[in-house]
This record gives sequence, structure tokens and C-alpha cells, in this order.
Amino acid sequence: MTHRTSRIPICMLFVCLAVSLFCVLYPIYVIRPFRAQGARELKFALAVTQFRPLVTILSAGAAFLAWAAFWYQRPRTGRLYLGLAGAVFVGILAVLARVNVYEIMFHPIEHSTFTAATQGKLDLDEKVIAVLINGQSRAYPIRSMAYHHLLNDVVGGVAIVATY
Repeated sequence: MTHRTSRIPICMLFVCLAVSLFCVLYPIYVIRPFRAQGARELKFALAVTQFRPLVTILSAGAAFLAWAAFWYQRPRTGRLYLGLAGAVFVGILAVLARVNVYEIMFHPIEHSTFTAATQGKLDLDEKVIAVLINGQSRAYPIRSMAYHHLLNDVVGGVAIVATY
């Protein structure tokens, strides 16, 4: 086997690794709290999110085939295990592509705490969502709501879900 053909499986493994890393990390980078996204950037990130399960499983299959071709060439043991580690990592990325990280990142606030307005530690220009029901009021800071998106509360005896 020529020196050039012995590099093809390793190059294929690196391509699979790069594609899988991109599919998993790019949408997380674009769709994150407190960062403005452009319309084209967000559209592309959502398209990547939609197709990444298929792309990463195909990439994992190609990575294991590349590793098998590399194994067939009988490289030194260290390189063989390094190639296997790369193929396994691509397989792990294929699994992670199926996890909805946004449900993990944007979980509702379960145990909210409230203080009197005079004791609050908000900046003077902090924006809030204000609610007044049956004479009882609450203010939810936009900065916290933008990250968690949901807050269950009872205001004036009425159960509400504050969202932003």
C-alpha cells in the first residue's frame, strides 16, 4: 500500500470529527442567551440542528469504516488506539446530537425567591416584567427571564406562568 493511501483513512476520520463537532457545537454557539443573532445565522443554525442527527450518524459510520481501514493497514499500536479514540468520539457526538441542550439551558425557575422592592439589588435601568393581580404585584427581571424563559408563581391567589 502506498504512503498516500495509508493517509486516506486518517484524513477521513478527521473530516468526520470536524463535521460532527460543527454539527453539535455551531447551533449551541449561535443560539445562546444574551447574544443577538442575525437572521441568516439563526436560519443556518436551525437547519444544522434539523439535519445533524442524520449527518452525525452517517459521520459516525464513516469514521468507524475509516478506522477499520486504518486498522487493516496494521499501524503502530499507539496510532491504532488514537484512531479508535477518534472514531469513538465521533460516535459520542452522534449521540449528543440527539440531546436537546436548549431544554437543559433554558429550564424553568423552580424555586423562585422574592424580596421587597426596597431590598432588591437591581440596577436602576434594569427592565422587568411587572404583574398586578388582585392588589398583589411582582416584578420579574428580564435578565433572569431571558435565560430561564419560564417562572411559575402565584400572584394575588392566581397561578401564573411568567414568560419572556
